[in-house]
Amino acid sequence: MKQLVRRIGQTIALTLPVILVTTGTLAVTRVPWAPPIALDQQVVAASSGDGGIGRTATAPTSADHQGLAPQDALRADLMEELRTRGAGSALDLLDRTMREQPSLTPFCTGLAEDLGRATVKQYQGDVQRARSFARPVCDGSFAAGIAG
Repeated sequence: MKQLVRRIGQTIALTLPVILVTTGTLAVTRVPWAPPIALDQQVVAASSGDGGIGRTATAPTSADHQGLAPQDALRADLMEELRTRGAGSALDLLDRTMREQPSLTPFCTGLAEDLGRATVKQYQGDVQRARSFARPVCDGSFAAGIAG
């Protein structure tokens, strides 16, 4: 009996790490921050309506921003979204774009702060109203932009 228990323990000790590593590897192959594969990019582009990833139907397309760096084009899109639909919609666009275009995440903090400052200006300095739109996009940088 003692031998049987020992043998079962050894078998579990040898196979359990293999199972855990395999399942862990499979679990992290499809995470939101991983760059999308070609098929995912095609699906997102096809479903967005105007061909631009992360853009709404009325937001300017990349053709409107020829010659601009991607982060500057996104900044222009965010300001247009703020002007036409409000801060909540602009923050949604920023969040969605960060998930769909991970290459832009280094610029997220600056973009969110700029959006916060522009929101305060849009609401004529009403910090309370601007703060009501804050959410945890880019580590709360929107709120930092509101504060000044």
